[in-house]
Amino acid sequence: MPEVVFRVDQSKSMRDQDVPGHNRWHPDIPAAVTVRPGSEVRIESREWMDGQVVNDDSANDIRDLDLNVNHMLSGPIAVEGAEPGDLIVVDILDIGPVPQETGAVAGQGWGYTGIFARGNGGGFLTDWYPDPCKAIWDFHGQMATSRHIPGVRFTGITHPGLFGSAPSADMLARWNRREQALIDTDPDKVPPLALPPEPTEVLAGTLTGSDLERVGREGARTVPPRENGGNQDIKNFSRGSRVFMPVYVPGGLLSTGDLHFSQGDGEITFCGAIEMGGFLDVHLDLIKGGMEKYGVTTNPIFMPGNVEPRYDEFISFIGISVDHQTDTNHHLDATLAYRNAVLNGIEYLKKFGYTGEQAYLLLGTAPIEGRLSGVVDIPNACCSLYLPTAIFDFDVRPTADGPVRADRGQCATAD
Repeated sequence: MPEVVFRVDQSKSMRDQDVPGHNRWHPDIPAAVTVRPGSEVRIESREWMDGQVVNDDSANDIRDLDLNVNHMLSGPIAVEGAEPGDLIVVDILDIGPVPQETGAVAGQGWGYTGIFARGNGGGFLTDWYPDPCKAIWDFHGQMATSRHIPGVRFTGITHPGLFGSAPSADMLARWNRREQALIDTDPDKVPPLALPPEPTEVLAGTLTGSDLERVGREGARTVPPRENGGNQDIKNFSRGSRVFMPVYVPGGLLSTGDLHFSQGDGEITFCGAIEMGGFLDVHLDLIKGGMEKYGVTTNPIFMPGNVEPRYDEFISFIGISVDHQTDTNHHLDATLAYRNAVLNGIEYLKKFGYTGEQAYLLLGTAPIEGRLSGVVDIPNACCSLYLPTAIFDFDVRPTADGPVRADRGQCATAD
């Protein structure tokens, strides 16, 4: 087993670890450890919300989540000799849940996904599903099942939802300026257009006092992906993958977390993956001057591995860039087109007895494929969603006899 360079006691909050992690992006958060290029290391990770969600049949915990806590990240990890302009080469050797069969911590034999309340994070379809909901998933090796979404069983593509390097002070300032400018275009929108720095519930490694307060005032929230990578939620970033991380500060200061047992393309419910704590084994190396050599001006370069479920039959749902509620055309809006594809998939699954919430959660967690099918034929972009038929224990394909509807219960809801 590789050397554990960041250790997590899963019975404790990330704040109470011997070496705490962090939940903001800031260049002054000190490295937890320094490793040499060529090292193979293990990074243990806390579940992204630091244990706020429990394995039960109520969504009260989802309703009451304190989003100022997320994401609880492991790191930063400095790579010796890394300087701005370099590329850090990260190979994922292995990844998995907390290595225990049962337990109270997400990752110890189970994980969860949820629909967040419209006023507390929302999601891709928050206008259609504004209320909190939750599904617990049980792990059976590589397979996942849920008592809250019966009739399905699928192989997860386990991956870190979040992997990033620290921004420079100039980059952080640019993030904050442009995101605040976006917020200012509609400051009362719910959910908001972006999340500005938030000084409460800040964790910044070993920083305390005025240094911690400054990170709270300046530090960027970890929710969106940015030029440093971050919360990209790429489901195929799994075993065998390689990513070339741009370096913006000395050491690079890599951090990871938000481990997912499985996820569909888009992580559409916001908490749309199967969330868990666990471990990540990586090999780290360095390409000096790599950003200029390979034209990397922003964002990492990613090479997916060859580990993924072998599904060979799909039902595909199509969406175009039309707001069907108002019958309004939008010009090549791929986000709207994919939203419509998801909504079409939900309506289809409801015919087999699933509630809309169950179908929404399923499309967030199962290894669906989302594809940008066309952005050239004005005015309508076209996106498609590929749902594997083999994950169901009944025939989900269209036939002349029509769908067989069954009582499939419901996901966990709030009081």
